[in-house]
Amino acid sequence: MSIIGLVDCNNFYVSCERVFDPRLEERPVGVLSNNDGCVVARSQEIKDLGVAMGTPAFQIPHHVRRQCILLSSNYTLYGDMSRRVVATLRDFTPDVEVYSIDESFLGFDGFDLDGLEDHCQKLRYTVRRNTGIPVSVGLSTSRTLAKVANRIAKKQAVYEGVCLLEPDATVTRHLLERMPVTDLWGVAARTAIRLGELGIRSAWDLRQANPKRIRKHFNVVMERTVWELRGVDCIELDDMSKPKDNIMTSRSFGRLTGDKADLREAIRVHASRGAEKLRRQGSVARAMMVFLKTNRHREDLPQYNPSLVVPLPRPTDDSRIIVATALRALDAMYRRGYLYMKGGVMMLDLADKATLQHDLFDDPQSDAERARNERLMSVIDKINREHGRDAVSVGKPRAGNAWALRCQHRTPRYTTRWDELPIAMLR
Repeated sequence: MSIIGLVDCNNFYVSCERVFDPRLEERPVGVLSNNDGCVVARSQEIKDLGVAMGTPAFQIPHHVRRQCILLSSNYTLYGDMSRRVVATLRDFTPDVEVYSIDESFLGFDGFDLDGLEDHCQKLRYTVRRNTGIPVSVGLSTSRTLAKVANRIAKKQAVYEGVCLLEPDATVTRHLLERMPVTDLWGVAARTAIRLGELGIRSAWDLRQANPKRIRKHFNVVMERTVWELRGVDCIELDDMSKPKDNIMTSRSFGRLTGDKADLREAIRVHASRGAEKLRRQGSVARAMMVFLKTNRHREDLPQYNPSLVVPLPRPTDDSRIIVATALRALDAMYRRGYLYMKGGVMMLDLADKATLQHDLFDDPQSDAERARNERLMSVIDKINREHGRDAVSVGKPRAGNAWALRCQHRTPRYTTRWDELPIAMLR
């Protein structure tokens, strides 16, 4: 039986901060969005105080604020810590598929099932030892059930951070019967309402549904979710770019290339695609990750698999800003002497555009300018729909984009800047 694992970093942004400042342990900690506007990551302690995701910092009640530690987002640190976690995961299986900055799917094809949970406990220990980041591991025969298993591993202490769900086990049925469909990977609230109209309210109800009927009423991805709940692995990551999580756009190159002009063209296209997908689902992104990959199967070639997480100047779906940011990230991580086989862009920290409250401290943008930019993007999308993809596209990035963001409470970028290395004081 082929097993898939989902490794999820617990409270990732906060955990990264705690690695370098143990005083933050067991304290209510929140990480703020660009320009120190809204809370985008929370420790369990700050959740227990009632601070909701997306709360503007200035709206946190004073009696709660006095108990909290609010930090500026430090995407440089988080991106590098994510890279270190993934590097450690590759020591436990060669099949690692990055899903987001804090989640990766692992393939355990050929591993002994009887010893797999112990193997993953060792994985958790090693990741914590090597990086300081706590992780949970969900195991099953499909990505959707691995997601469910990870949720259980994180919430129920009896599993000690590792949960294996066999698709036809009694415990799996009991869990799915109690799980609302909105808790499933890729099922949004509006989809859940439509499922409810068909009498499908729990994950078990969806598993028992007729796949062809589900496809007729929804789409092929939802049909695949039915099969996934039955333990059949049939969903690709590109199928599951869900709202308010992340959007991945990537593709292998037609040939290996080390030409920077080729790479810039590829990243420009992927960034533009990501912006289009943001607009299509009504989202904006606060940050993005740009990555390149060499061919790991070519042992005769040097290997280099860089990735860089960078903040956007404000939550946006504007192709021009997104492309410019992506190309600047590429310039920062590009190295000569390597042949790359793949590149891509992942949009991070997505928010619903319709309900987004604009931070007072974001880069200033008038209502008229915002409306004008939205009309421009709408016209570009319409032309591309009617006349074919890339009939109108973004070329070179605009000069003068703002990169210096307000980050009064940002911690040092300990792992990537010589001048911000931690200092050990001897007494």
